[in-house]
Amino acid sequence: MKKKKASVTKEKFSWDLMWRQRYLLMMSVPFVVWLVIFKYVPLWGWTMAFQEVKPGSFALPVWERKFVGLENFVKAFTDRLFPQTMINTIGLSILGIAIGTITSILFALILNELCFSRFKKVTQTVSYLPHFVSWVIIASIAKMLFNDGGAIDTMLGTKLHLMSTNSPMFWVVVCMVDVWKEMGWNAIIYLSAMAGIDQGLYEAAKVDGASRFKRIWHVTLPGIKPTVIVLMIMNIGSALNVGMERQMLLSNSIVQDHAMVLSWFAYVRGIGSNNYGLGTAIGVFQSVVGVILLFIANKVAGMIGESKLV
Repeated sequence: MKKKKASVTKEKFSWDLMWRQRYLLMMSVPFVVWLVIFKYVPLWGWTMAFQEVKPGSFALPVWERKFVGLENFVKAFTDRLFPQTMINTIGLSILGIAIGTITSILFALILNELCFSRFKKVTQTVSYLPHFVSWVIIASIAKMLFNDGGAIDTMLGTKLHLMSTNSPMFWVVVCMVDVWKEMGWNAIIYLSAMAGIDQGLYEAAKVDGASRFKRIWHVTLPGIKPTVIVLMIMNIGSALNVGMERQMLLSNSIVQDHAMVLSWFAYVRGIGSNNYGLGTAIGVFQSVVGVILLFIANKVAGMIGESKLV
């Protein structure tokens, strides 16, 4: 009887809570509708991954297209470009997550420690402006800097061959350009987390004789640790979704082998070869692996007692 009474009380409390927050729930309805229409309804297109979809059959209803089972997945996994593409994608993801996270945190720490508020605001504004610049412009600037005989080679008086050597060095160039473009924008999140740290902790550490570096190490970094972990989990979940814009604009025929990533591979083998089923299969593979990685990273974070998504 007690258990039943507790259950009823909890149910009444839930409905009462929903009624008290009815206006907030009503405001969220348009966003839920948008999410369903633009994020979940298009998942119906995944059926193309199991069908033979060519330009001639693209307009046919789903039930009239030729069903090929896992043939598109087999073609993708046995393609001669697939192994190197996976290596490129994973390598760029690991470098991007590691370098991007570290540089963004360091930049946020520097801005947070600046005493001159006007200089801090100007620096922060200038730093995140590249985020709004097109990759076409960014790639043009990067080529002028990193190409043989470019600005960097001229300043150093030697040729580094950063973009003319068929090696993973191209990954470093891509990550450097991406960091320059996105570091200021990504630092905003960490600055927001730092702003939420109790200032009394800094005062207490200062009274105890902690230097500025020790206050950063023992107060600031632990304070933003949950934010860092959550962002890392989300980045790991999207590890295979490396955008192809950077590689397409920065690469050339020499570094092509180390520039191909899964998104570009799906474009070349799908749209480029008029085989939409194959392109969709590659996209499905990216999404499924991304979801699996997201759950694994979230589970590991929870097992070690750190913050997690749910």
